[in-house]
Amino acid sequence: MVERRRRGVRTALVGEALRVALAARERTDPGAGLDIVDLGGGTGGFAVPLAVEGHRVTVVDPSPDALASLERRARDEGVSELVRGVQGDAAELLGLTGESTADAVLCHGVLEVVDDPVQALQAMASVLREGGVLSLLVAQRNAVVLARALAGHLAEARIALQDPDGRWGVTDPMPRRFDEAGITAQLADAGFMVHTVHGVRTFADLVPSAFVDSEPGAADSLAELERAASQHPAFRALATQLHILATR
Repeated sequence: MVERRRRGVRTALVGEALRVALAARERTDPGAGLDIVDLGGGTGGFAVPLAVEGHRVTVVDPSPDALASLERRARDEGVSELVRGVQGDAAELLGLTGESTADAVLCHGVLEVVDDPVQALQAMASVLREGGVLSLLVAQRNAVVLARALAGHLAEARIALQDPDGRWGVTDPMPRRFDEAGITAQLADAGFMVHTVHGVRTFADLVPSAFVDSEPGAADSLAELERAASQHPAFRALATQLHILATR
């Protein structure tokens, strides 16, 4: 139960900001629904709810097991005709979906693990139609520096602070992390215009689980605190993830 509440807090801000951006895009053709590509969308945590809202979603993911779960989830929600799963990864994106075929691309937690982030961003730009929306969620370097320090791993915190990829050592499971200046520069180079940057999971990973689980209203209060801090520059710099909305 507590983990489900934490997931809700972690994804609520992303979902809210994304829907505002999609609504603005949808005004160009009201009621028709949008063509959305969810790169690395897995079991459809975002894709299926978007299909329920009337959008056509293609999920590109390397895992056949995840795509099988996506199919079941879409069937259970009655949106199988609006959700398509395609096995593949960022390097194959353009060939799998086609050029200028999407009104929006979701890339959540993927840029950290692809072989070539620059190439992946260029592929996403090519897939989008003019004025299309990119929803990008990336791990942030500053947060892992703070987390390692608070855990008493001071040497690892220093390594993460200085490492070009924001890794704390050779056993760090995350291939790379980003800072706001670096990722926005990469987006600009790929032809994107950044509109908003939100901090995600500024406090959600730090508040004790026992408190969220046992204190009445704690999950809602945590969500409100996250929302209030998400665009505050000082707190955004400490968030575990950055959520960026940009257009082509």
